[in-house]
Amino acid sequence: MIATAFDVARARALTPGCEHVIHFNNAGCGLMPQPVLDTVLEHTRLEAMMGSYEAAAKKAEAVNAVYSSFATLLNCRADEIAFTDGATQSWHRAFHSVPLKQGDRVLTADNEYNSNWLSLRRRCDQVGASLEVVPSDADGLIDIAALKGMLDERVKLVAITQITNSNGKVNPVEEVGAALRGSNAIYLLDACQAVGQMPVDAQRIGCDLLTGAGRKFLRGPRGTGYLFVRREAMEKLDPIFIDIHSAKWTGRDSFEWKPDAKRFEVMEHNIADRLGMGAAVDHALSWGLDAIQARILSLSTLLRERLNALPGVQVRDQGTRPSGINTFTIEGRDLNQLLLVLRAQGINTSVTNFDWAWLDLKERGIDSIMRASLSYYNTEEEVERFAEAIARA
Repeated sequence: MIATAFDVARARALTPGCEHVIHFNNAGCGLMPQPVLDTVLEHTRLEAMMGSYEAAAKKAEAVNAVYSSFATLLNCRADEIAFTDGATQSWHRAFHSVPLKQGDRVLTADNEYNSNWLSLRRRCDQVGASLEVVPSDADGLIDIAALKGMLDERVKLVAITQITNSNGKVNPVEEVGAALRGSNAIYLLDACQAVGQMPVDAQRIGCDLLTGAGRKFLRGPRGTGYLFVRREAMEKLDPIFIDIHSAKWTGRDSFEWKPDAKRFEVMEHNIADRLGMGAAVDHALSWGLDAIQARILSLSTLLRERLNALPGVQVRDQGTRPSGINTFTIEGRDLNQLLLVLRAQGINTSVTNFDWAWLDLKERGIDSIMRASLSYYNTEEEVERFAEAIARA
């Protein structure tokens, strides 16, 4: 049943892009709402009028408030939040801060994001650690029993992704956290596709590190990222970058890290975009993440029903919990070419090829998969028009 309580008309009125496209690529980059656009443009103009450093000083209180907004969003402390220039930076700053040596073991899942996997593989090879994949259960989710069976004192890191970008499945991240409780392993969670489309509670999950992007379901500016670092895990980690922002120079040959997550930041960053990311968080919180999730899931249910009714179309989603990421293939159709056809009609989607999700797609015998990712400002009418366009294909 489609949720009717959500004020979709208001959500669309606050999203200028809705007048121009059917945007089903929110897992790639969501359409910015007007408050985010206004915030970014306002500060950019302020920099042009008075200078970037001076504008930053003038907006220092607003910049600090972004940490508090993220603390509310993720249910953590403001001093456990760090900001970067994107999800990849956030994940790398987290991952490379975990000490690894020869003989250590790193565990991941068979749906790990491609860039994460490449980094895991390269570093394990460099230091002589082993990289091992936790098998999936019958539903395609990380097998908690198998994970528990693989744990020992040599496992130093467990790195998984909450929602797979190539099939939309939602891993049981809280169960992973419970399984790791009491172990020596650092728990690194890539929540890039989860934050903004559903409630994400760092305390309930029990992760030590959580990373994500501002541009996706949060609908913030591109080139923004965030990193949660559990206070209790801070001293176990060794940040890979250092500058006068992340540490205090205490003597000619000595320094002290910042006492909080800011030790993972660097001095130079885009203030306008960071303020815009904060505005995106505040915008999401104003709607409520439970309401956002309910709206997105209702639209996804309708979309899957329409796609399942089309001959030659196969929905490829896995897992027991659906998300706003809906994936499918079409028999005999080049999806990369279809992507361009749809775009010419004002319909935005994305295609994931196997070399972007080798562990997932190659193992399932899929060369490429189309991804339609929905947000709460999308409509039932847009779903119907999208299904009609796929039917014509």
